[in-house]
Amino acid sequence: MNGWILAAAVVLAGGGAVVLWGVTSGPLSRRVVAQNLATSMACPALLLLAQGYDRPAYVDLALLMALMGPVGTLVFARLLAADLAAALPGARGPVWAAAALGAVVVVAVCVAAGPGRAMVKVLVTGALLIGGNIVASRALSGGFEGVRGG
Repeated sequence: MNGWILAAAVVLAGGGAVVLWGVTSGPLSRRVVAQNLATSMACPALLLLAQGYDRPAYVDLALLMALMGPVGTLVFARLLAADLAAALPGARGPVWAAAALGAVVVVAVCVAAGPGRAMVKVLVTGALLIGGNIVASRALSGGFEGVRGG
């Protein structure tokens, strides 16, 4: 076991515990935030595993998950808008912690990968992961001010 795999195990264990607590306890709003957080924890873990096992296919999977995870959260937010309006979730701490973790992992993997096509793919994955996490979490907490219908 190398350091990359150990870091992925720590990310999965810590993130999995927080997600499991959020899904099993509390109101619907907490469960939807936990679903968004699950994607935000799985993507950095996949990037770390890709580097640890030297499997570029894991980066492709992380890219797909970073693209589709926030979309799924936004679908849940739209379908459950009436139920979520009663108690808007406030998850600033986990959202910014997940964004910071994603940024740290992306920078570390980019440094290890070196310049090239793989680094561009990791940077795109990181941008989608961080941006999608922030947008989806903001949509869950009441939407954006000044935007019609949200």
